[in-house]
Amino acid sequence: MNPGIDLQESFVEALTGLGLPSEIAKLFWLPLPMGLMLVAATVGVLGTVWLERKISAAAQQRIGPEYIGPMGTLAPLADGLKLLFKEDTVPTNSDPWLFTLGPIIVAIPVFLSYLIVPFGQNMVITDLGTAIFLWIALSSIQPIGLLMSGYASNNKYSLLGGLRAAAQSISYEIPLALAVLAVVMMSNSMSTLDIVNQQSGYGILGWNIWRQPVGFLIFWIAALAECERLPFDLPEAEEELVAGYQTEYSGMKFALYYLASYINLVLSSLMVAVLYLGGWDFPIPVDWVAHTLGLSETTPWLQVILAMLGITMTVLKAYLLVFTAILLRWTVPRVRIDQLLNLGWKFLLPVGLVNLLLTAALKLAFPVAFGG
Repeated sequence: MNPGIDLQESFVEALTGLGLPSEIAKLFWLPLPMGLMLVAATVGVLGTVWLERKISAAAQQRIGPEYIGPMGTLAPLADGLKLLFKEDTVPTNSDPWLFTLGPIIVAIPVFLSYLIVPFGQNMVITDLGTAIFLWIALSSIQPIGLLMSGYASNNKYSLLGGLRAAAQSISYEIPLALAVLAVVMMSNSMSTLDIVNQQSGYGILGWNIWRQPVGFLIFWIAALAECERLPFDLPEAEEELVAGYQTEYSGMKFALYYLASYINLVLSSLMVAVLYLGGWDFPIPVDWVAHTLGLSETTPWLQVILAMLGITMTVLKAYLLVFTAILLRWTVPRVRIDQLLNLGWKFLLPVGLVNLLLTAALKLAFPVAFGG
């Protein structure tokens, strides 16, 4: 297995080499990953918004953004600046505190979830033993903010949108957790690094998607519903609810909802890459390639190249899923609320339970292949 580069250790060693005590060097390291996470998440959102506009235009035989920057690449940035300078209005008779706290509670947990996403061996901000549990716990906070926004808006459409968001999230959170639990059971760990390492060694043949095809489909459908992507955007269905819980929002508060939605989509795609597609792992085993070329995996220049390729591989897998989600939006019609709840409770939940029990049985019967 490639030992990878320990960024924290390298950063601290570089500063101690300049004469700083190691304790102070570690203090300098603390805000750096958080800043990098915010910048990476924001850049990822801008890229996703541009992709969505281009792909939707292609699906409808239009050109899409073209004049703001090369191929319209600066259009998402212009949209963000426009929302930043728009007037922030608060409805009459609404609860101003809850109205303001709603979008903040929706956005912060999504940003914090990036703490446990690994982009390479040791390239993770926090390697927690309970990383998967933390991610599921953080994702369960978001519906509280949506419900709070709907209630505080003093608008019946917003209230209905908030109630739908809460019902939708609860319906799909349980199948998603069952799908993740099967992967955790095979990996014998809730650490995202351990889950990727468990899939490495055999290239594409070692990825969890071959051992958990049903879990992969359940996770992806539940993730789309959690992100409120079409065909599951019932909380903001404009034909029925005007814009749902977002109806009364404007300016930066409105932008926070869209920011959280797109960040959540990229995050869900990254988690699919980590849980089912080998994370930073290559389709061809690196050990085999290095052995064929007569190279040692501990060679410094090779580690740097592998680290860069690992980040590229993770992002590539994630954006392939983002592309699929965008294409689905412009291909599949919106479901009704009763169809959405039936799919979650009457189909995905029992299938998720059977998949979990089957994984446990296979783990006992074939411990080598299923992580016994």
